[in-house]
Amino acid sequence: MTKILILEDDHKMAAELRLFFNNRGHECDLVYDGGLFFKQLEIDKYDIYILDVNVPVMNGMEVCKRVRMTNKSTPILMLTAYSAVADKVNALEAGADDYLVKPFHLEELFARVNALLRRSSNTQADHQQLYIIEDLTINVSESKVTRAGKEIVLTPKEYKLLELLASANGRTVSKQTIATKVWDINFETGTNTIEVYINYLRKKIDKGFDRSLIHTRAGFGYSLK
Repeated sequence: MTKILILEDDHKMAAELRLFFNNRGHECDLVYDGGLFFKQLEIDKYDIYILDVNVPVMNGMEVCKRVRMTNKSTPILMLTAYSAVADKVNALEAGADDYLVKPFHLEELFARVNALLRRSSNTQADHQQLYIIEDLTINVSESKVTRAGKEIVLTPKEYKLLELLASANGRTVSKQTIATKVWDINFETGTNTIEVYINYLRKKIDKGFDRSLIHTRAGFGYSLK
């Protein structure tokens, strides 16, 4: 499960952000001033930081600079009410990876957070590879799959098929490619093995969720997006 530390002094907005991310499978902790932010870092580790600029004790810009003195890799997304180009430049120069101006749509924030997490997962020094699609997380190093924070148990073939779809980054994977890479056989038009396993995955990955992540492109193949 992805862990997010949010620095936001507006208690109502902070609570709304935590609820939003929790409902999408991310775990959030909240702090309301810059001093508390660093105290929280002594307690737990996080995958990404979301920092409001205008907070007490130590503002988000200074927090960002201080974090970057010792931590170059954890993604930082800045939130601010200022939209001037100079403010955006200052945030990026302080070490932020992205910048979002208030008011914003929560879905855009969610998309930006996931984009930063994907980028970060590709550069981790320990080579732990993560695929994050919406609220679905595939931890390649552990062969572990979760959606909305709940672990999904897959058979080896189901997992291999899911990982193949995830590695395509939203592109359609042909049945021929699936047959070759998952079953190590040439595709035969008379077999429905691939369709059967796609249905297995749909029942485990998509059933019970508002959004379907596994898609069929008739005559071409399947995608995960």
